[in-house]
Amino acid sequence: MYKPKAGLPTREQILDFIATSDVPAGKREIAKGFGLSAQDKIGLKALLKDMADEGLIDSAPGRAFHKMGGIPKVTVLRIADVDDGGNVWAVPERWEAEGVPPPRLRVRERKRGALGVGERILARTEEAGNGWIAHPMKVLAPASEQVLGVLREEAGRLWLTGVDKRERREFAVADAGGAAPGDLVLAELAGKPPKIAARVSSKLGDPFAARSFSLIAIHKLGIPDVFSQEALDEAERVSKLPLGEGREDLRDLPIVAIDPEDARDHDDAVWAEADDDPANAGGWKAIVAIADVSFYVRPKSEVDREARRRGNSVYFPDRVVPMLPEILSAEVCSLKEGADRAALACHLRIGKDGSLKSWRFTRAVVRIAANLAYEEAQAIIDASSPPALREGSGEGGAALDPTMSQEAPPPTPPEDGRGDMLGVLQPLWACWHALAKARDARAPLDLDLPERRVVLDEQGRIMSVSPRERLDAHRLIEDYMIAANVAAAKALEAKKAPVMYRIHEPPSREKLAALKEYLETFDVPFALGQVVRPATFNHIIERIGDADFRPQVMEQILRTQTQAYYAPGNHGHFGLSLGSYAHFTSPIRRYADLLVHRSLVSAYGLGEGGLPADDAANMESVGEIISRLERRAMEAERDTTDRYVAAFLSERVGQVMDVRITGVTNFGFFATVEGIGGDGLMPVRDLGGEYFRFDEGARTLTGEHSGDVFAQGQTMELRLAEANPVSGALRFEMPEGKGAAQPPRGGRKPVREIKRRGRPANIRHQGKRR
Repeated sequence: MYKPKAGLPTREQILDFIATSDVPAGKREIAKGFGLSAQDKIGLKALLKDMADEGLIDSAPGRAFHKMGGIPKVTVLRIADVDDGGNVWAVPERWEAEGVPPPRLRVRERKRGALGVGERILARTEEAGNGWIAHPMKVLAPASEQVLGVLREEAGRLWLTGVDKRERREFAVADAGGAAPGDLVLAELAGKPPKIAARVSSKLGDPFAARSFSLIAIHKLGIPDVFSQEALDEAERVSKLPLGEGREDLRDLPIVAIDPEDARDHDDAVWAEADDDPANAGGWKAIVAIADVSFYVRPKSEVDREARRRGNSVYFPDRVVPMLPEILSAEVCSLKEGADRAALACHLRIGKDGSLKSWRFTRAVVRIAANLAYEEAQAIIDASSPPALREGSGEGGAALDPTMSQEAPPPTPPEDGRGDMLGVLQPLWACWHALAKARDARAPLDLDLPERRVVLDEQGRIMSVSPRERLDAHRLIEDYMIAANVAAAKALEAKKAPVMYRIHEPPSREKLAALKEYLETFDVPFALGQVVRPATFNHIIERIGDADFRPQVMEQILRTQTQAYYAPGNHGHFGLSLGSYAHFTSPIRRYADLLVHRSLVSAYGLGEGGLPADDAANMESVGEIISRLERRAMEAERDTTDRYVAAFLSERVGQVMDVRITGVTNFGFFATVEGIGGDGLMPVRDLGGEYFRFDEGARTLTGEHSGDVFAQGQTMELRLAEANPVSGALRFEMPEGKGAAQPPRGGRKPVREIKRRGRPANIRHQGKRR
């Protein structure tokens, strides 16, 4: 124990005390350990707050302190893994401190094999070398499982049906908590099989009401959708900050923001003109102006804590759950037409071949000349461009001459008076054609898989579900953003500063082998052992041409790819065919981009709001967290779209529809409605009386006697038997007296007409994200 000292201890002494204390060290234990007087305790409180603000210490539930990046001395852990060597690994069950969670802890079991994955323990922890050790003190009861579902009544009893289409169970309701049949509820499960009962803890309302589908995803996945009052108050305060001295003034440049028509925020804007530097003859100067979020959202602030907890904004058809409070995300940080805004400007010099010659970053003030929808910008260009320049322009077509408007027919000004935008957009398009040349030269992965767009009316009712149109305007903005992201990564590398890379690794050999087997079913050769590049897959698609199975081959190639993630170690971006790539262009909606902004601010001495030392040291852990949160957001967005599609199709139950088989399993096949989406299962038991053999490599079901084949990619007609908006599930059945369409090429037999029998079973983005 420490010898009492006169006055307050130093920061180093407090850190040493916390690290060596046998018990959790709160303010009381620290004061007692150093023999502080009542008057000294007031100073100690201020000192501990300063140390927390400086990133030296953090606190956990119970207000015990620990070293930043560490964990409490005693805490609840959840067993996450038992490896092949029998080693048991655990993670903190809850992490409410300000720092990032530590790596997994190795559990020292007294009895080998006593603990299994998912179990909870109370443990004493210690840091050992470069890792952490957990000493179990007590095995805890399992945490109550929560289920989001809908109540239904049958024979006077209430039952809970889960909204997750993978959940097949129903649960008797022991306590409805005031909810009624038909209500969407959050319930806790208790008991052991087969007597598991549900107790309603929250009533969420009508699951079929407009705007309920996104609410289901928010609650199901635990997405934070309410900001603390402290964060809201702080956002209100910082929104009034003056833009500051020393910013580069770019307000005279006609910088434009081009976004989706339904965009909720505007991170980025662009400008370009021909370069007058003889050293870059035929080249371009361009600016990609990005909202300067790091100026308003400072490290360790309440808003920053909320942003890190969310990781990114989540976009639904009816709402957005923003990473930042609305006054920042939709107002002060959003680059709006005619308003002075703080920006981090990426200045690019682009060669006539599209190569990046140089780059620099400044803090600037901009005044956006216009907020244009993709369709609006495209219409302005199309109205003024000769057809020869419009056709195929997004795929390395003829370069757009900045003076071509002198030869082209007079443009038809848009009705909203934006005809003056032509002179701004023409240089942007011309510079983009140079960038497109560079893109074509490096041959990134080119999968033209459309994104579904759900259109709602003012009451939240579904107007339409359709593929989102892909325009040259989309490709233009993508290529400018990619150029800025590359420049940000290379600029930080040049300064030897921390980089949060966006990483996409090449496919594994196992996935390539599976792709080879799949392509063989279409008589498409694919050699293993070759050096696989994105162009390898592009050549496969080119070889297929306009074959009817082209979309499913592209989907299979997409499934072959690894999942992109964030990390400080550079492994390149395979899909984009780039060696260095970071996310810089969306700091309003992605925490990764905010970290890159902070690192640029620090590296280039651009003022306040730089990257803290503890974040620089913990980039690996931060990257793991925000990658996980991104996957959560993607799942929420995908599931919600599925629910909207099911709701849209629920008015068409009973109709025969054109579908395409998207997956084949040993228990049936999944099919999606052409042009709309939504997956439904056709169970194998409903395909007829014979036995169907499943070929895992070819992904086919083959009738043992008839030889009839159901294969992935096959198009056919099915009747929509059920569409469940709550779960997003569809159920199909064979049309009475109708047969299936011909299978795709590759030698498969056509499927005979099969009459349905038995009872059907219930079942279960391009854009700027890269």
